[in-house]
Amino acid sequence: MREMMQFYIDGQWVDPVTPKSLDVINPATEEVCGHISIGSAADVDVAVAAARRAFETYSQTSREERLDLLQAILDEYMKRFDDMAEAIMEEMGAPWEVASKAQAASGPQHIKAAIRALKALEVESSSRATLIVKEPIGVCGLITPWNWPQNQIAVKVAPALAAGCTMILKPSEVAPFDAYIFSEILDAAGVPAGVYNMINGDGPGVGTAISSHPGIDMVSFTGSTRAGVLVAQNAAPTVKRVAQELGGKSPNIILDDADFESAVKAGAGEVFFNTGQSCDAPTRMLVPRERMDEAAAFAAEVANTTVVGDPRAEGVEVGPLVSEVQWNKVQGLIQKGIDEGAVLAAGGVGRPEGLEKGYYAKPTVFANVSNDMTIAREEIFGPVVSIIPYDDEDEAIRIANDTPYGLASYVSSTDMEHARRVASRLRAGMVHINNANLDAGAPFGGYKQSGNGREWGGHGLEEFLEVKSICGLE
Repeated sequence: MREMMQFYIDGQWVDPVTPKSLDVINPATEEVCGHISIGSAADVDVAVAAARRAFETYSQTSREERLDLLQAILDEYMKRFDDMAEAIMEEMGAPWEVASKAQAASGPQHIKAAIRALKALEVESSSRATLIVKEPIGVCGLITPWNWPQNQIAVKVAPALAAGCTMILKPSEVAPFDAYIFSEILDAAGVPAGVYNMINGDGPGVGTAISSHPGIDMVSFTGSTRAGVLVAQNAAPTVKRVAQELGGKSPNIILDDADFESAVKAGAGEVFFNTGQSCDAPTRMLVPRERMDEAAAFAAEVANTTVVGDPRAEGVEVGPLVSEVQWNKVQGLIQKGIDEGAVLAAGGVGRPEGLEKGYYAKPTVFANVSNDMTIAREEIFGPVVSIIPYDDEDEAIRIANDTPYGLASYVSSTDMEHARRVASRLRAGMVHINNANLDAGAPFGGYKQSGNGREWGGHGLEEFLEVKSICGLE
């Protein structure tokens, strides 16, 4: 049982201003596995005061000092790597292979990317008699989700530190253990007091206090589009910068000249990975109409052979959904797909056979989906693939872009030039050709209601910088 009842503020572990505890549930067992405290606006006030004091000195540190600090954090992280993976497995139900090789591994990936970006950053340039400099934006509020908890913490904290900012982190109260370990890592690495602060809490309490606080200069938020709208509204009266990575309903166009079986199976597997709880998952698979049955059979084969079960068991590929709330949402949307007439090719409602406890869902495939169905419009955030037919390439692109989201898109073809032509017409922040992996140095973010701003690498570092012109130097 993990008892993590304090917050990290001004370089110390402190009690909340007003005690209030929350049970943390292990989604694989549905049992309480720990307790945290839920903070309030009063805790945010204390943390902001500490961050503002620390900004006066930390913002003036040299590039070399910040590089040394990031390297120290990376070194400490690697000492706690297995602890981090274990915490993620327990708090969100990620199988060990996913928790260690993807979830926990994302932390060092983003710290290294921040180091590279800081080394490459041009902090000064000139234009005639004017010096143009880049400076840290100030005190940052960082609000992160539960689905890739360490990924989203590291991708915000590391570039904020690299830029010379100070910060207050509010991790998800659903999956909070990894954030405690991360805070211990930063403390051990010698991050100066007040530079990094961490408060647990919910959205209405701590999230709202952060996004509306006049002492916070920027908010970086990752979560649902609905919550992102509230963050932006709360931030508007103080005109603070808001960077957001929000929802997605990513299309996966499989062109007729693709390696069809491989593309369909890879696309389905990508959706089932992390129990479908990834904002950029290719959940809308678009295939030529005459190949619908073929695609449904290939995707169903992947669904039916994916091993779902206890995250601690060897060979398990997919664990539970993160919570009862999420399980109920996914079940409701699967039933909605059936009710609206989509063809259920694999999976369906309920738990997989043999799993009586835990928030497990069946890897599910719907065929003959139309793009106006609920399962094609709403972000399910579960292991559900919707296969949509198209008659020609123009229709495929039109369907792909017919969504309020624009985070990621996928295109499969054996002709790279063909794939690139299609990619150029897709309204999304990222396009994966033939299921290519993400590049940690490339910008991550979306168009439309998938957010604004970019994370990862140099573009992510720029989000935490202001630009100043110093005129009259001649």
